[in-house]
Parts: sequence; structure tokens; C-alpha cells
Amino acid sequence: MYDTSDIRKGLKVLMDGNPFNIIEFQFVKPGKGTAFTRTKFKNLLTGSIVEKNIRSGEKLAPANVEERDMEFLYKEGEDFVFMDQQSYEQTTVLANVVGNNAGMLLDNLKCSVLFFNDRPVDVALPNFIQVEITETEPGVRGDSTGNVTKPAKISTGADVAVPLFINAGDFIKVDTRTRQYVERVKK
Repeated sequence: MYDTSDIRKGLKVLMDGNPFNIIEFQFVKPGKGTAFTRTKFKNLLTGSIVEKNIRSGEKLAPANVEERDMEFLYKEGEDFVFMDQQSYEQTTVLANVVGNNAGMLLDNLKCSVLFFNDRPVDVALPNFIQVEITETEPGVRGDSTGNVTKPAKISTGADVAVPLFINAGDFIKVDTRTRQYVERVKK
């Protein structure tokens, strides 16, 4: 059992039979009354956000979740197929579980898949990926005032804002959490 002092971002807890991930919390000590922690939970099954105040001394049950290192193999219809790195078993993950991460999935990308009762409920990508720019407009010479960017399509199909000096065929490093350009890389 977790105590209120154990609450941190990313902690997986069980409430009403559903697994939740803590996405935000704030300790509040009012002038009168007992202290509490204002907490935002994300339901790992439905994706809904729930806010709840947890009084000091209350206990939270840990969620029965397991994290497995898996490799993305291919897209099958709308869903995605991953392979377990240990047992080589293939698992199909629904498109709504992958969510916005779908635009950052490269073939053979090593990911972390979270399972609740042997059912995939979340996919965590590595923080950075290296991808090729497939199409972008050529930069205009002399337009270098400030931090000017232009839209570019990467090899996964997602759109990323890149600096003007980046051209089609270049390889870049992208932050998968923010979908932002980090740097140009040599391939």
C-alpha cells in the first residue's frame, strides 16, 4: 500500500478496480483542517482524467501492472504489433492505446509496453528518435532573423517544425515527448 508521502508523478495505483497513473499532484496544507494532496489521475484503460483530493494518512493500492521491453514490428490495419524482447511473443496493441505515439513509431523501435492483467494499456517510446526528413520546402537564403522554422514531414509520416537549413534527405533527432526538433545528425 502507498501512503500519501509516496505520491509522485508516474505512480500507478488501483482505484475502483481500474489502474490509474498519477499525472499531477500538489500538497496542500490549509490553515485550518488536515493537510491533503490534490491529485490528477489518468485512467490507463479509458484515458479519462480524474481529480481527487487525498487526505494525509489515506492509503492507495498499487496497480497490478507489468512493464515489458518490446520492439515495434509493423502496423496491422489500425493496430500495432510488438514483439517481447525476452520471449519473442508477438502482441497486438490497439490504436487507441498507442494514441499520439503512432506518429513517432519507427520499425524495430524499442519501446516499453505497460500491461494490466496481461492487457496492454500504455506504450512509452524512447525520449529521442533519429528519423529522415522525407519532404520539406527549401529554406530561403538570408532569412535568419530569430528562431525561424518550417514544416517538414519525417519518415514516420508525422510533421515536425525544423530550422530553415534542414533539407529533404537530412537525418534529425526528434524529442518524442514534445515532437520537437533537437539537432541534425550524421547518418
